[in-house]
Amino acid sequence: MAEITFAAVTKRFTEGTVAVDDLSLEIRDGEFMILVGPSGCGKTTALRMVAGLEHPTAGEILIGGKVVNDLDPVDRDIAMVFQNYALYPNMTVQDNIGFPLRMQRLPKSERRQRIESAAELLGIGELLERKPGALSGGQRQRVAMGRAIVRHPTAFLMDEPLSNLDAKLRVQMRAELVKLHQRLGVTTLYVTHDQTEAMTLGERVAVLNHGVIQQVDTPGELYNRPANTFVATFIGSPAMNFLRARLSRGAVEFAAYRFELPAQTRPALRDREGEVLLGLRPEHFSDPRVAGPDRADNPLPVTVELTEQLGSETLLYFRAEGVEAELGGESEGAEVELGGALVARLDPRTDAVPGERLVVNVDIERAHFFDPVTGTAL
Repeated sequence: MAEITFAAVTKRFTEGTVAVDDLSLEIRDGEFMILVGPSGCGKTTALRMVAGLEHPTAGEILIGGKVVNDLDPVDRDIAMVFQNYALYPNMTVQDNIGFPLRMQRLPKSERRQRIESAAELLGIGELLERKPGALSGGQRQRVAMGRAIVRHPTAFLMDEPLSNLDAKLRVQMRAELVKLHQRLGVTTLYVTHDQTEAMTLGERVAVLNHGVIQQVDTPGELYNRPANTFVATFIGSPAMNFLRARLSRGAVEFAAYRFELPAQTRPALRDREGEVLLGLRPEHFSDPRVAGPDRADNPLPVTVELTEQLGSETLLYFRAEGVEAELGGESEGAEVELGGALVARLDPRTDAVPGERLVVNVDIERAHFFDPVTGTAL
């Protein structure tokens, strides 16, 4: 059994910074768990505590049901894959992969068998006699993975292992990591700041902010049922749009607009009165001109500020009279100041241009509602 458990773990550094705050989390045996969050959220510190490279200030860390707080890294039976590969430049691929086995003083025949097995699994069998300087970034990462695999550890710890690869290689390596985990079935704790990696790799994902877990769930649940505005903003690109709104008599109102809540809306929400944050993902808007008349409910007149044509979709940045986005609503691709604008993900056939006035449909049935003070989902 190789469960990894954080039991009320806190890490406070000497200068007083609390990197991890009362973290409780169980990674199941054989599970691929992602820790995701912005820079400085505590995810790498949490991983380093499992590895034994940092010591918890409070709480316990268990591997396979055994408390490992006081165990040296070498005694924890885990293998770590780093962001920078950490390969020995003067050694061949074969020697790099087999280095931990040599440290364990395994017989040469067994070392060779394990090295060849890992190389075949990773598709680098023809590279065994090369040195790291003659390899591409993706090949180096496979070598680093091979060095972890040959140890036959109870768990893998991965610290942003794909961040140094270009976009195309990251996509390829994500797919290979999924297949690798399916074949090996080893408990894996994977740290990343990239929400795309988190959503495509993780069986479950733990979202951290300021050292505190915001939500632990499957990728689909995180996206469709975020626990609070932080998760709703962090998961999904472009980010969710937020509007100050009011629930009143079974409808949601903002600025001069009033949209009736669908009949299937939870009774507690339909009966609620007062201020809320209305959350609308970019795909919750549509252009009735290309989506068809059946998508023409809840019309919202808007003025287009910017369009980004991405081939499979068009991102439309727009403003509606009296409406201003509270959070999110901006894309990394937008090169102009769009503070307060909203963003929609529309059919690529949309031919809107900046300055144009048009009507978009708002899909209130899929809208999210949050407490305007705490940010908690309602």
